[in-house]
Amino acid sequence: MTGTLRADGVSKSFGGLQALAGCSLTAAAGQITGLIGPNGSGKTTLFNAITGYERIDSGEIYLDDQRITGAPPQRVFALGVGRTFQLTRIFPRLTVLENMLVPAHRGRPGKERRDRAMDLLAFTGIAGHAGALAGTLSYGQRKLLELAYVLVAEPAVVLLDEPAGGVNPSLIHLIADRIRELNSAGRTFLIVEHNMDFVMGLCDQVTVLDSGTVVAAGPPEVIRTDPRVLDAYLGTEGADD
Repeated sequence: MTGTLRADGVSKSFGGLQALAGCSLTAAAGQITGLIGPNGSGKTTLFNAITGYERIDSGEIYLDDQRITGAPPQRVFALGVGRTFQLTRIFPRLTVLENMLVPAHRGRPGKERRDRAMDLLAFTGIAGHAGALAGTLSYGQRKLLELAYVLVAEPAVVLLDEPAGGVNPSLIHLIADRIRELNSAGRTFLIVEHNMDFVMGLCDQVTVLDSGTVVAAGPPEVIRTDPRVLDAYLGTEGADD
């Protein structure tokens, strides 16, 4: 399974606000890469740019050797890049299983799709809730449902936006274990997360954004002591990103 994701010199502004300024990042195939930075540093904007939800002003984005700059979200998804969102996007009035079977995932026969969906719900620990309305799930369980939903399409690269945010510790451990298991099978991950214990204990590489620019990148043991990273986390944090 291939899946190197690369952003080269990506810039994006919203009116007078420069959200990304020549931002470059590589999430290498088969690795778990963390993306951290203060609130307002551009992390979610970069996610949106990579997955086609925001058009960039300049720069390029590649999946392996294929240019995906400007591709719409459905095209990026079809090419093998799946993502979750900081605020989970589920269908609360459908059952958990029905969420897994919505028309976004085509190409499998009915029984095979259903069996695959149930396997993924079991993998994420929520198969017991298959018949429950998704809106009745806890916040952490909704995160697991969204991850399972993304995995139906078997993406080469998975972008996770705050997978541990607002989740109780036992579910955080479950999410981390499932990410490790998927990664060991060759899947690439790029993860935005504020929980530093989660990031430093899980990721192979960490990239640090500040004011829309990469200020540091490297393995966790280097990043945790980098003075540029410590500086980026000092001072007043802006609006949530």
